[in-house]
Amino acid sequence: MLRFKRKYTDNTDEQLIQLLIAGDSKAFNELYHRYNQRLLYYFYRMLGNSNEKAQDFLQDIFIKLIDKAETFDSSKKFSTWIFSIAHNLCKNEYRRMNIRKTAEIDTFLEVLPDEQETIPEWHRINMDDFISDLFAELENFDEIHKTVFLLRYREEFSVKDISQTLDISEGTVKSRLFYTRKRLSELLSKYQNAFIPD
Repeated sequence: MLRFKRKYTDNTDEQLIQLLIAGDSKAFNELYHRYNQRLLYYFYRMLGNSNEKAQDFLQDIFIKLIDKAETFDSSKKFSTWIFSIAHNLCKNEYRRMNIRKTAEIDTFLEVLPDEQETIPEWHRINMDDFISDLFAELENFDEIHKTVFLLRYREEFSVKDISQTLDISEGTVKSRLFYTRKRLSELLSKYQNAFIPD
């Protein structure tokens, strides 16, 4: 009798974790393939741009995925679940190292350009410097503002998905995004003319 190979790439994340729960190791391989670079980048940005720590945390989260797969709530999205685990790992690391910082909303300046806005070609010359400086400034934010920013603008999570991932209200997500964009706009004001034509 012919046996057909399962095409794991055709499965959703949620189907793959159900296969993993049933003991299918190839489903784990596909989830790893889909998420390892995304999670590595997240850990790298959240943990002081340390590649070594990011690699360690990446290994930890995939061990947790194997150990805790059965705790996945099938009514939720896998992406919000796995990033919620990643967030908790980072939060525990912040606590362990006692480097949590507090941030106060003090001024409301112009927001950064909308992520959908097209930047004219002549404005792109400073983008590498801008992105480098943006992430340097983002390092000084506390972990929750940094997480919200990365999930929204790097992972392109919706406000609702961020809310579920971090277990906070959508209003709180919006206010933290608003503050982070405002504060970054202030800190990166030297780039204002790179985005706003005279």
